Amino acid sequence: MSDQNTVSLMLEIKELIIEALGLEDISVDDIGDDQTLFGEGLGLDSVDALELGLAIQKKYGIKIDADAKDTRNHFTNVASLAAFVTAKQAA
Repeated sequence: MSDQNTVSLMLEIKELIIEALGLEDISVDDIGDDQTLFGEGLGLDSVDALELGLAIQKKYGIKIDADAKDTRNHFTNVASLAAFVTAKQAA
């Protein structure tokens, strides 16, 4: 995947985070590619994780195994989510 595709995918994911979680007071510019999404970072919680997971599955047509040990790592930040979506779509 080219860098341009990665950049646009990360932008898309940021928009999805804002839309799916109703974060009206946050813009895509407020979310860093490597910013931690949960806890100290963006401050998302486990309910947000479920909502985001469902939104990603719906938008990209991929299956996310909530019980898989590495799933949590994929949701670390926007960059890791973009890599995960890319890998799943290529599979």
